[in-house]
Amino acid sequence: MKHVWILNHYALEPGSDHGGTRHFHLAEHLSSSGWQATVIAANTVGARERQLEGGRLSRLDSIRDVSFLWVRTPTYEGNGAGRILNMLAYSWRALRRRTTRGLPRPDVVIGSSVHPFAAAAGALLAHRFKVPFVFEVRDLWPQTLVDMGRLREGDFLTWALRKLELWLYRRATRIVVLLPHAWEYIAPLGIPKERITWIPNGVDLSLFPPPTPARTVAPSERFTLMYFGAHGQANGLDNLLQAMKLVQQRPEGRHIILRMVGDGGLKPALMAQAQQLGLRNVIFEPPVPKTRIPAVAMEADAFVIAVRDLPQLYRYGISMNKLFDYLAAGRPIVIASNASNNPVADSTAGLTVAAEQPEALADAIISIAAAPLEARLRMGRAGREYVERNHSFQLLAQRLAGVLDEACRAQANPVS
Repeated sequence: MKHVWILNHYALEPGSDHGGTRHFHLAEHLSSSGWQATVIAANTVGARERQLEGGRLSRLDSIRDVSFLWVRTPTYEGNGAGRILNMLAYSWRALRRRTTRGLPRPDVVIGSSVHPFAAAAGALLAHRFKVPFVFEVRDLWPQTLVDMGRLREGDFLTWALRKLELWLYRRATRIVVLLPHAWEYIAPLGIPKERITWIPNGVDLSLFPPPTPARTVAPSERFTLMYFGAHGQANGLDNLLQAMKLVQQRPEGRHIILRMVGDGGLKPALMAQAQQLGLRNVIFEPPVPKTRIPAVAMEADAFVIAVRDLPQLYRYGISMNKLFDYLAAGRPIVIASNASNNPVADSTAGLTVAAEQPEALADAIISIAAAPLEARLRMGRAGREYVERNHSFQLLAQRLAGVLDEACRAQANPVS
């Protein structure tokens, strides 16, 4: 059995009430392809802190046979200097020999962004052990920050991050991307396209049993629209609230309510916006553990997802965890997006409207609620079948194992 270390600052196990479990589920299924994984993650991310007893700098846990090494990092709030210190502390401590000395020697090291410092630590660890480095690109830093207006071209920090990014691409034996068209950004930097493999986000179908059928909703009954996930800058939720104001004003939409399940930096502002708009059809709820999402999803009649109109940001595509959860739950979906890919349209699982168009989004929400039961059942089944074919973690782990095997062969035979 070969061993891979996966450095993901923000990795989580199932049962957490926020964050991604991508690497846990990939690690679960890698063993069937001859790979054992250890996930190396931070013990503190925002308000979530996993206690490390006795001042220890790390702790190794086994969670459903997946090894997690938690690395101590300082607490912080918001997105200021404290968060940057948290990032740097994670990367520095992951590099310390005493942190990883109890782990089996790796045959490959994966360094996963969001931020590039974790990936850089992965590259340096791979160099230390003389094994292949696989760079997993979940966000195109610094391009994402530039497109969202958080960084400016020409600034020193942007220049420095671009230098680090290019070093990581060149250092990597193989590159894994979550966005389907990310190669269009990476290849022009001089990176051979054949080194790049698309492995999108997925869903643990064992958590999502075959969904119960959608129900008939009479005009006098409540129709439950649901959003669950992050309440952040990229999620377009202010436009969703504006759409719900229009839905509330129309007689055919007065039985529709929106449940917003989750948390994030913009949640207080969104709650204030809903109050200002006089919304009686929006309910804000706390986040739920990943393991409870399937049960909560069954309470929905339809789902909604929206992204901002940022054509530069979304020209490489989207791969949101919640979107695949929606599809697995077998309910129709309304998506407001101008991204270059659209799993809802590809699967015929719902309706698509342009981003940041509240009127069009309100029309689509009312159309979904008014659709005949058979039409909603058909959309729900199409979405479920789509993720079964394309986004189960078992399938994605097999693809990742293939990348790891390729990296080992390329390391052994550099001219291939």
